[in-house]
Amino acid sequence: MTVATDTSLTHFTRTAERAANQVISAYSTSFGLACRLLGSRHRQHVRNIYALVRVADELVDGVTAEAGLSYQEQCDALTHFIDETHRAVKLGYSSDLIIHAFAQTARAAGIDDSLIDPFFDSMRMDLGERTDLLERNAAPPAPLRFDADAHDGYVHGSAEVVGLMCLRVFMRDEKIDDGDAAALEHGASRLGAAFQNINFLRDLADDTTRLGRSYLGTADHLEDRDRMGWVSTIRAQLADANAVIPMLPRDARAAVRSALALFQALTDRIEQTTVDELYRSRVRVPDPVKAGLAARAVASTWMELHR
Repeated sequence: MTVATDTSLTHFTRTAERAANQVISAYSTSFGLACRLLGSRHRQHVRNIYALVRVADELVDGVTAEAGLSYQEQCDALTHFIDETHRAVKLGYSSDLIIHAFAQTARAAGIDDSLIDPFFDSMRMDLGERTDLLERNAAPPAPLRFDADAHDGYVHGSAEVVGLMCLRVFMRDEKIDDGDAAALEHGASRLGAAFQNINFLRDLADDTTRLGRSYLGTADHLEDRDRMGWVSTIRAQLADANAVIPMLPRDARAAVRSALALFQALTDRIEQTTVDELYRSRVRVPDPVKAGLAARAVASTWMELHR
């Protein structure tokens, strides 16, 4: 009997996937918990997406600067990362393990330039490179303030398209009509936007003091009325996303419900936290509460499927 062995490429891809898993373990317990609730056919693909997004985000959020790269070298590093991602998606290979893992997912799920390019546009915005939305600077812009149009463009690229990438993973083997597809895409976009807007509020202290960025408007200091306005916006976005969860494949619903429930809990805590407190510390949900939310999401999905 002949025993099948992995090809070199298969072994390399599995190694790349393990590297992607290490990224999510190191940077997000919450997202890691939600991923564990996904069906096995989705789980690794979503981890691969998260790993690429996280590495790119770290590149523009201070890692390269702390490594001593000049502003131009930081921009060049991002350009290299972008070019290598496009090349890997086209060819199915990269020597960069995180990019290689993402490329396998992109090719399997049909994640194309319509989603990849907006994401990297937002990463360029973080470095002040987008000439159409932000004036290009020869040095890091400080502070970097986003008006309403820049905010919407940034959120689309940094978060909405990531939700759409995950949706393509979930729906890659499904046959649905155009109306359902549009509803799902709207829900995925709204969920991504909600996640990002919540993180803007959670990260006020770090964004303004360390990174010199204001994502929520041009004011030097966010006011409490602005906080409540964003809370209302986020709640509407989460409601839109929640409405389409029953349309997802069965093996994706519990994970999405769990992530949504966590961000609802974060929104509740932000609503109860003053702006001054948000500027001092990051709002968090304790791990036991996260576990409870995940358990309720699983139970709710089980009940839905067995009615």
